[in-house]
Amino acid sequence: MFNFICFSMTNTLTIPTRFTNKRGSSKRIVLVMAILGGIGGILSPNLLYAERVPATQPQIPPMEVGVISMKKQTVPRISTIPGRAVAYQQADIRPRVDGVIQNILYQAGKELAKGDPLFQLDEAIYLAQVAADEAGVATAEANLTVSNTSYNRALGLKGSGFTVADVEQAKATLANARATLSAAKAALNYSNTQLSWTTIRSPLNGVADVAAVSVGDLVIGGQSDALTVITQLDPIDVDMLVPSASILSIRSQIKDGTLIVNEKIKATLTLENAEVYETMGTLLVPGSIVSTTTGTVPMRFRFENSERRILPGMFLRGDVEIGDIQAFLVPQRAAKRLYTGQLSAFIVGNDGIAEQILFKDSGTWQNNWIVTEGIKADQQIIIDGLKTVHVGTKVKAIKATIDKSGLVKDIAIQEQKEQ
Repeated sequence: MFNFICFSMTNTLTIPTRFTNKRGSSKRIVLVMAILGGIGGILSPNLLYAERVPATQPQIPPMEVGVISMKKQTVPRISTIPGRAVAYQQADIRPRVDGVIQNILYQAGKELAKGDPLFQLDEAIYLAQVAADEAGVATAEANLTVSNTSYNRALGLKGSGFTVADVEQAKATLANARATLSAAKAALNYSNTQLSWTTIRSPLNGVADVAAVSVGDLVIGGQSDALTVITQLDPIDVDMLVPSASILSIRSQIKDGTLIVNEKIKATLTLENAEVYETMGTLLVPGSIVSTTTGTVPMRFRFENSERRILPGMFLRGDVEIGDIQAFLVPQRAAKRLYTGQLSAFIVGNDGIAEQILFKDSGTWQNNWIVTEGIKADQQIIIDGLKTVHVGTKVKAIKATIDKSGLVKDIAIQEQKEQ
């Protein structure tokens, strides 16, 4: 066809006359329009047919996701609260008498028993006072003997040489001698006590800190500065600060019957280095006053501390086991917390479409959120493939489980391996 067009155009251009040129131009225009109309007639049906045939797109299969079916179960009601270690017993050591320190009798950091010597003061003046008081007791005893003899003589010779007034005088003298002896003995006892105070001893079992004084220092009885501090580290007490709102929530759960309280409330500790302290503690004193600055109530727990791992003043985190509660366990990896404080998670909804739900937690247990409201039984929580899941995504649920390491495993494949 293309050759025919070229040939026709070539022949028409070879005519030299003016009239012929005009007529040839008209013929050429008609011829070109006829050719174009034929081409359009050939192509038109094909274009119409192409519009009628729909374009086929590949179907995307549902995305496989690991799920866990929700069922209520008995879960320990555990509250995680901050705490601080407090010494079971602690004493600031101060002198009771004046004196110069002659010797330091203990080694700092070592265990001490009650009554062990700590400091020795100069006892010279107290020894002298004891000797003087002993002499006073001896004098009083001698005077008492004389007074007793005089009274007996006056009483025996009453009416024959001794009048009634003489007898009464002798009796008074005897009573005075007895009182003087008692006073002398009391003074002696006090002198001996002061002498014993020159040796400063530990008032309790514990560990002594480094001495704040040295040999040769003069100390004064009842001074404000302590010579050292002795602390009993085993057992150790921990004051935990419970928010008042948590206490109200726990009381509401007890009232509703959803929480069964343990007979003894126990607690475990997590140390400052995130290490779990294995020893279980017991509640000593529940608080009764809410702090006006923090809005918390202090509760004191006691723990064994034979290895001295916990020292007074340490900040700790306590997990207090209050009782048992019927709730759902949602893996923490399956939920995220919103700015409102609620938790959100994806579930497999109707027709295999991913849906988002919101709920609140009542604490944690073994890397799970404890949930009592917002989740229904047999709902399938998506725990795997969450990076690509959004609301409206078509998903295929595959039953899965989470091992101790936090890895998601297909239950069907795991059962096949076991068989």
